[in-house]
Amino acid sequence: MPRAVLVRQTGGPEVLELTEVDVPEPGPGEVVVDVAAAGVNYIDTYHRSGLYPIETPFGLGLEGAGRVSAVGPDTDLTVGDRVAWFSTRGSYADQIVLPTADVVRVPDQVDDDTAAALLLQGVTAHYLVSSTYPVKSDDPVLVHAAAGGVGLLLVQLAKARGARVLATVSTPEKEALAREAGADEVVGYEEFDKHARAFTDGQGMAVVYDGVGKTTFDQSVASVRRRGYMVLYGASSGPVPPVDPQRLNAAGSIYLTRPKSGDYAVTPAETRWRTGELFEAVVAGDLKVRIGGKYPLADAAQAHKDLQSRKTTGKLLLVP
Repeated sequence: MPRAVLVRQTGGPEVLELTEVDVPEPGPGEVVVDVAAAGVNYIDTYHRSGLYPIETPFGLGLEGAGRVSAVGPDTDLTVGDRVAWFSTRGSYADQIVLPTADVVRVPDQVDDDTAAALLLQGVTAHYLVSSTYPVKSDDPVLVHAAAGGVGLLLVQLAKARGARVLATVSTPEKEALAREAGADEVVGYEEFDKHARAFTDGQGMAVVYDGVGKTTFDQSVASVRRRGYMVLYGASSGPVPPVDPQRLNAAGSIYLTRPKSGDYAVTPAETRWRTGELFEAVVAGDLKVRIGGKYPLADAAQAHKDLQSRKTTGKLLLVP
């Protein structure tokens, strides 16, 4: 029987349970996919811990890639098609039933690991630089956790739009990766707001992309230029406490937003636009996807521990 990683009660990584499951027949507009690889993302830790509440029990994981093994009525996919997805819970599994509206076809030139590693973080990076704050040529941009999965993609996509990128990292190894991705300057987290001001001759950043949250938020706000954008898209260090809107006034009439993928991939057409541009960039060699670790399904808890230690780089995958 196929297996899946379930959460029967929320908590730490130890609550993850690999168990045999029944995979139902696909209904109208659905397909069954044999999972080749599943992406491990920070949002999975929020679901597992209960920070983002979900009724238990539930299957964990939103993202993966694999091959269609069965199709229901009213689908335009066939058995054997290679597909990927980033918004269907239960992806830590050998097999998964997916609505066809949630899947995209994977180009022949993109392997399964890359497809599974790219989509959720890639779509996040894509909407951040193209829609949340449309980066323009010569914009000074601050990217936190620049050697992480989203960070490496953000640096590359921002540079492709002509930005000047200041990156933050925590180790020399991560500094090398951020520079390889194209960052113009790389600094640590201590007093990074002063580096941001120096990087911009005292003006501040056009936009700060902050997926770290609690420990970086105050300095991030202090790094933004007048009428600039503070984009909080994650909370790897913990959630940010409530914010008095008057702080945005005092910081220079800055904008604060907390985006999520579901509001930037609303329709299948929008999803395919974003994923299509990402795949095209990968195929052209203009976007590199770093896979920082691969784990069997049985080691999902260890993958979560490693991710939350903030010692990993690039993307972690579970491989059935």
